[in-house]
Amino acid sequence: MTGRVHGGPGAQGAACYDFSTNANACGPCPQALAAVQGADALRYPDPASTRVREALAAFHGVAVERIVPAASASEMIFRLTAWAARSGVRQVALPRHSYGDYAQAARAWGLVPAADAALAWACEPSSPLGQGERDLHGADGAIVVLDRAYEPLRLTGASSFSGAQCDAMWQLWSPNKALGLTGVRGAYAIAPVAVDTAEAEAMAPSWPLGAHGEAMLLAWCESAVQQWLAASRATLRNWKDRQQALCRDLGWSLQPSDANFFVVQAPQLTAALPALRGQGVQLRDCASFGLRGHARLSVQPPAAQDALALAWRNAR
Repeated sequence: MTGRVHGGPGAQGAACYDFSTNANACGPCPQALAAVQGADALRYPDPASTRVREALAAFHGVAVERIVPAASASEMIFRLTAWAARSGVRQVALPRHSYGDYAQAARAWGLVPAADAALAWACEPSSPLGQGERDLHGADGAIVVLDRAYEPLRLTGASSFSGAQCDAMWQLWSPNKALGLTGVRGAYAIAPVAVDTAEAEAMAPSWPLGAHGEAMLLAWCESAVQQWLAASRATLRNWKDRQQALCRDLGWSLQPSDANFFVVQAPQLTAALPALRGQGVQLRDCASFGLRGHARLSVQPPAAQDALALAWRNAR
């Protein structure tokens, strides 16, 4: 047992109404799902991910040399941490509330948290709060990694960073959340301009992308998939308005969020999470994020929202 905390299915299996993961509740994207289902799993994929690199470079308008495929965002978090540690980095700057793998990877490599460190992590929209980045710290010349997992699921607001600022950072992208395909593993990083990626590439295993991850990333670059994603954001905005109104009616307090998820607080809420799970409704306890007494909810369809309200009333 690793002791790591994530949302989604556990020993009990998948919940009927899962608010605990931040996958796009409009998914799966039909075009991306068809691409994954049609992937050739009988053969090795291209170990160099040539087509994937070229497609992603064209999609983002960057040089192909800047694209670094990854088995998953978590794999790249651990790989970049290892690369930094081997480069002599001894300290890491972490957001106050953030995904646990940043700290887990740092502990694995003996990096000590510090305000102005040579490795700095950021996420925007942030998790669990879904807000703009407020905690970005780093020493001059630091390796800065911006996790952009939720940028495609941004429902309001705009990035705090300019294009020039992003070009000076490592940008980490994991489209499976936006496509509603979190069971398919595959991600990529965009390296800063003029950074030699050879060592980070050398630290990857052979074939970091399987056939299904490769198919998902190729589909990600297609205009039809991006059109579906844009339409899903419009739906999610409507669902979010309804869900937040329902939470307020339940007497819960809400944190502001620009993403397809938000954090709530209510008396005895976290104590009631097991009872809610027993009724098929799963929320994400925010204690592992450093927010005890809070829960994170992804935006879900109206039927799931109504099930949440009923389960909460039954649990009290």
